[in-house]
This record gives sequence, C-alpha cells and structure tokens, in this order.
Amino acid sequence: MKPATFEYHAPATAAEAVALLADLGDEAKVIAGGQSLVPMLALRLAVFDHLVDLRRVTELRGITAGPDGVRIGAGTTHAEVGAAEEVRRAVPLLARATPLIGHFQIRNRGTIGGAIAHADAAGEYPVVALTLDAEIEALSPRGPRTIPAAEFFTGMWTTELAPDEIVTAIGFPAWHGRCGFAIEEFARRSGDFAMAGAAVAVRLDADSRIDRCAIGLFGLAPTPVRARGTESELAGRRLDAVGAEEVGRSATAGLDAISSDVHGSADYRRRVGAAMVARAWRRAVQEASND
Repeated sequence: MKPATFEYHAPATAAEAVALLADLGDEAKVIAGGQSLVPMLALRLAVFDHLVDLRRVTELRGITAGPDGVRIGAGTTHAEVGAAEEVRRAVPLLARATPLIGHFQIRNRGTIGGAIAHADAAGEYPVVALTLDAEIEALSPRGPRTIPAAEFFTGMWTTELAPDEIVTAIGFPAWHGRCGFAIEEFARRSGDFAMAGAAVAVRLDADSRIDRCAIGLFGLAPTPVRARGTESELAGRRLDAVGAEEVGRSATAGLDAISSDVHGSADYRRRVGAAMVARAWRRAVQEASND
C-alpha cells in the first residue's frame, strides 16, 4: 500500500515547526527519522493531511557533555548516540541500549527525540530515560518547558506533549561512584521489539551496600515502568544479601497490566520479565563491584 495524500512541510527552525503545528491543528503530524511513522502511513494505520519534517532543523542535533550528564538534541540519530564517546563515559546505560534498537538501517535514520516522543512501551530509549530520571525538553508557541521522564509517558504511544509541541532535547544525568549498568531484553528475533526487558542502574557504597538503584521495565505494560517498590526495599541492603532472582520476582510482582497476546500469556511474559531483571541485575552489580 501507499500513504494517503498529504502536504509536506520542511521548516528550518524549531520555532517555525511549532508555529506550523499550531496553525495546522490535529491534521498535522511531526516526522523526524520516520522509522515508526512511515510504515504506519504506508499501511494506512495512520492518516494525516500534513507532515511537518524536522530533518532541516539543525538546532535539534548534537550532543553536549558536562560533569553532571549529557544533553542530546532530539534530532540526533541513534547511530550518532551509539558512537559518541561522551555518551559511553557519562551515560553507559544509554550507549548499551542503542545497539538493541532495530537494525543498523533504522539506527542510521531514527532519532532519539522521535523514539522518546513515539513512546513505544517496548522501546529501549523510553525505558532508559525513565530509569535514569531524564528530563525531556519541549518547545511550543508558548515557549520551552522541561518534563521529567516520570511524567512524560502517559499511555500507549501517548505522552505529556501538547499537539503543538515538539521534543527539542533530552538531558540524561550522570551517576558517579561505584556504579554498574545493564539492559537486557527478550525478543523472538534480533531486531524485533522486545517481548519483555529490563534496565538496571545500581550504585554501591564503600561497604558494598546498595546506596542507590533504579529498575526500569519495558514491553510489559502500556508504558515503560519503574519498579519503585523494589528499589526502596533494596536501598541500604548489603549486596551479598540480595539474590538476583529475588529482585526479578519483586520487580515484576506489582505489574497488573500485562496482556496476553500471540507471543505469550501474561504469566509467561511476567516470568520472562523477571528473568530479564535478574540477568540485568547480575551484570550491573558485577560492574559496580569491580569499580
């Protein structure tokens, strides 16, 4: 199939883009890398009268690193994120998530802002943003604002963004100290969306107690979710008193929105999710212990 007819717009600045969205209303859709939107248009699962292409908006690209973290422009491609040494140093979890995204062709075209705004519950970048308490910078005709990742993802493919608002950048804070990071996912084939996955960050104190940890789950609910109850239970415990399987069971126990589908029952997906948490936990604490 081919997409329905639409009018194409290519603004040169972010201000022009949001002005267009305000003028065109609900019949307009932003396109960045197009790796999610174009297939939906081709299958006519989505139809819009206007497409606002952000590829010419150069101000949305680039990576800036500082002592407290990394700010990545929304138009920066997955491939650029994955190749950036400053990302590997300051935000290892983001760098490790990047190779899991689709195939290299998708990573060459897809953008980090597009992935965050698309808000796929099985996507890697949304769960990393949530796990690391990233901040999403947005722009509308009313001006800029910053949205915490914890408030950004509101439902299946839906976000806190207003219709005339675009993502301009994402800020990822750095973790310092004895830290370890890991992301694990299970998919039927390489490049497929994850049936279940987990992202883990952990920091240990000098006595190998858990000083801080964050556990994000994806592919198991309408949005990426944090296992905040498990995080609280683990805080202050000695690492040698915590079992990875225990962490996995605890992190997935509170999920009540897992759906059954052609890939597996809700119970099966929960068990897979628990196994991914356990696997990511082992890798993260091993790295933190060796720091």
